[in-house]
Amino acid sequence: MSRPFPPRREFNQGPRINGRIRAREVRVIGVDGEQLGVLLLGDAIRAAQQNGVDLVEVAATANPPVCRLVDFGKFRYEQNKREKESKKHQHGGKLKEVQLSASIDPHDFKTKLQHAVEFLCEDMKVKVALRFRGREMAHTEFGFKVVKNFIQQAAPWGHADNEPRLQGRSINIMLNPLAKNRRAKNPYEIPSDQAAAAESPEPKREDS
Repeated sequence: MSRPFPPRREFNQGPRINGRIRAREVRVIGVDGEQLGVLLLGDAIRAAQQNGVDLVEVAATANPPVCRLVDFGKFRYEQNKREKESKKHQHGGKLKEVQLSASIDPHDFKTKLQHAVEFLCEDMKVKVALRFRGREMAHTEFGFKVVKNFIQQAAPWGHADNEPRLQGRSINIMLNPLAKNRRAKNPYEIPSDQAAAAESPEPKREDS
């Protein structure tokens, strides 16, 4: 016996677009935000094609469902941007930890720094911890050099709450995010045009 509805997991795969929309009729919002009224699904898809965009279902539970004529890549980018901004407010005051070592590899150092910068750009505090192992305690100056270099590299995005100090076998310092108007731009953030292009679905090939 065939199931009248698709598995529940399909509803978590993002908004339906174009031919994936199931409703017979949809209420359509045009490219410029104008109300185009209730159209048959086929007519709505043709309207999207004429404007060089997609038909995106934005309110699936409405009766009839509400759809927009919009580039799907741009729609997803804007949606993800809003979610990211919302998460930034939730992340405020949270603490993340980055662990270093006295003999850290330059590539690993760069990766740890990237993580710290991204956390600071989301208004999160970053605990930087370096633990000495075995004979490394005989030359703690190497560990201090690594930590001080890390603080210097992260300075455009956050500042240390105190000078690095040895506590037992570890050096621990806290980086606090700078205010947004004093903080450098996140160098690892994907530009909006590239992000939108990455989200855009590949164009369908027409049979010759």
